[in-house]
Amino acid sequence: MRIAVFGGDGFVGWPTCLHLSNAGHEITIVDNLSRRRIDTELGVQSLTPMDSIQERLRIWKNVSGRTMRFELLDIAEEYTRVKLWLDQYRPDALIHLAQQRAAPYSMKNDRSKTYTVNNNVAATHNLLSALVELELDTHFVHLGTMGVYGYSDVGATIPEGYLDVKIPADDGTDFQRQILYPTNPNSVYHLTKCLDQLMFAFYASNDLLRITDLHQGVVWGTHTDQTRRHEQLVNRFDYDGDYGTVLNRFLIQAAVKHPLTVHGTGGQTRAFIHIQDSVRCIEIAVNNPPAHGDRPKIFNQMTETFRIRDLAKLVSDMSGVEIINLPNPRKEADENDLKVSNKQLLELGLEPVTLRVGMLEELVHVAQKYAHRIDQSKIPAQSAWTHELQSKISSVVDISTAKRKR
Repeated sequence: MRIAVFGGDGFVGWPTCLHLSNAGHEITIVDNLSRRRIDTELGVQSLTPMDSIQERLRIWKNVSGRTMRFELLDIAEEYTRVKLWLDQYRPDALIHLAQQRAAPYSMKNDRSKTYTVNNNVAATHNLLSALVELELDTHFVHLGTMGVYGYSDVGATIPEGYLDVKIPADDGTDFQRQILYPTNPNSVYHLTKCLDQLMFAFYASNDLLRITDLHQGVVWGTHTDQTRRHEQLVNRFDYDGDYGTVLNRFLIQAAVKHPLTVHGTGGQTRAFIHIQDSVRCIEIAVNNPPAHGDRPKIFNQMTETFRIRDLAKLVSDMSGVEIINLPNPRKEADENDLKVSNKQLLELGLEPVTLRVGMLEELVHVAQKYAHRIDQSKIPAQSAWTHELQSKISSVVDISTAKRKR
């Protein structure tokens, strides 16, 4: 299958490309390398050392004998080039990962909010519009987020994308139908993913595009079967307060014996998935497209849920590092349950990697191995959801910095 992976240089994109290339597909990575530029903007770097995309591709060809190509292209800003390239390449499947993916970064300031909306919304629409204009029969696979559902406790299992509802009719009877599960975005980043959903529903209905939307949980883990084949194929590992996921930050803190920082009560429940499972799920989605005329197919791409404080305890028990509570930079409930249906992927053959099994490998073979590259000043979460919360977070960070200097 000929597959274009937009955002193929990123955290999920790179191992996805390796996985699909190893399976025998023809892969072209399309990326504007913006994630690397944001590292420079924030003054951070991946914990794992990352070579250029060109060097990565050279190493992959050496170890696998397979060629992947790279196209430097900004799909949010260069619509005409996007359309011309798609017309020439004519992919069987298009995997769309080319979006600013960090909720904290999307709330950092007005510039990052604007960038997130302009980049994410325009990128998605440009791809959809180009497929329609070129009349391409390309399966569009998008990596979304569980965050479109929000993190409120409704006391019921969240279905995969669609909700059965009854609407009272004027004659007193009930009209039954399925609607997209009501969205409840928690950040500007999540807001853009909610807008994606509406665009997908429109283009599937109006232009019969075949679309799959993967609502993914928090991804953890660094290595997949393919990245282990050579040290220079290693995936990126973000640990900073903007891009580092909660488990990554706990593991980094454990590696340098820094207290594990739980924001708020730690009663927030999140959905998780290992990076190896993430790439397998994307492959499953690519191989199981919806039919022409079908509404977008939606998968909940997650394997297990944890409260943040329970996750911290797992890492603490493993490492012996204490847990401390700090103010929460996010505007969210102190406590929430999260029950999610993911039966479609399980029925299609997914066998999950669990946190309790895989976390020790991350601590020993990644966090501790590269601990000398950790900049502890970048670990605290400093991007807050409101000005009021920002003042609380800044005061805590200032106190913490002063203690380290002493």
